[in-house]
Amino acid sequence: MNTYRIYEDLRSSLGEEAARSLAHTLGPMFEELGKTVTKAEFQELNATLGRLAEAQERTEGKVAQLADGQADLTVAQARTGAQVAELTQAQARTETQVAELTLAQTRTEAQVAELTQAQTRTEAQVAGLAQAQARTEAQVAELTQAQTRTEAQVAELTLAQTRTESQVVKLTQAQTRTEVQLAALTQVTQSLVVEGGRQATRLDAVLGRTFEMQFRDRLTSYLGRLMRRGKLLRNDEVLEAIEQAVDAGEADEVLRADAIATGVIDGVASHVVVEVSITCDTDDIDRAARRAGILQQAGLVAVPLVACEACSRESLAYARSRQVRVWCNGVILDAAA
Repeated sequence: MNTYRIYEDLRSSLGEEAARSLAHTLGPMFEELGKTVTKAEFQELNATLGRLAEAQERTEGKVAQLADGQADLTVAQARTGAQVAELTQAQARTETQVAELTLAQTRTEAQVAELTQAQTRTEAQVAGLAQAQARTEAQVAELTQAQTRTEAQVAELTLAQTRTESQVVKLTQAQTRTEVQLAALTQVTQSLVVEGGRQATRLDAVLGRTFEMQFRDRLTSYLGRLMRRGKLLRNDEVLEAIEQAVDAGEADEVLRADAIATGVIDGVASHVVVEVSITCDTDDIDRAARRAGILQQAGLVAVPLVACEACSRESLAYARSRQVRVWCNGVILDAAA
């Protein structure tokens, strides 16, 4: 069996292209079989070819089905192409969105980093606030205890205040009674003061008179260091010495002196005009200086002197300025120096 015959046998059933391809394959095979195979082998080959022909028919049926399917695939492919175009556009939009989302993600990540740092700072601040809160709670506890103690003290003070107010009421009543008694005592005291003043005046007068009499009696003894050969003069002796040289008023002034004595002072015959007072004051000094001055007008050497038991620094200074000597408690003070 040559190649052309095989082609002719197969062309009607397989088509030109399939028949030509199969003929070129089977032709050389039949030629080779013609040279080598036996009759039995040839029969077996024919049977095989029959089976091949059947298989080819089945294949052609499937190919037809595939051709129909190919048409459907073409339509589906067209639809798929349209869908792919749409998907391509959607992909482009998706990529654009992905790029925008990537930028947004980058910004979000930066914001998340900032928020993370802020969260770290916030956590640190929260930790600090927690510590401060703990300290505050401790202080509040201390203040609460202090408040409790204060309230207890206030309660105690309230009770003490109540007792004090009660005592104040009692004291007020007692004060009222005391004021009444004090008013009565004041009246009695005022009476006593007036009477005491009168008694003091009388006592001063008595003491002064007593001191004057004592000084007159002991004048030559008291003035022994100041005046030698001293003698206390009587009023008539004084009057005889001055009445020719002074007027009556001046004579009376001299005679009112507490004591006048004669003697020798510093080798000179002199008169001492004495004013006697418990306490030396400016009036005593002035009287002694005035009365001694009258004797000096009469041509006599006269020394003014105040005899006292007490003399202040001011009075002593004043006596010095008036050239008046001061005898105080047995001592001649250097007032005339």
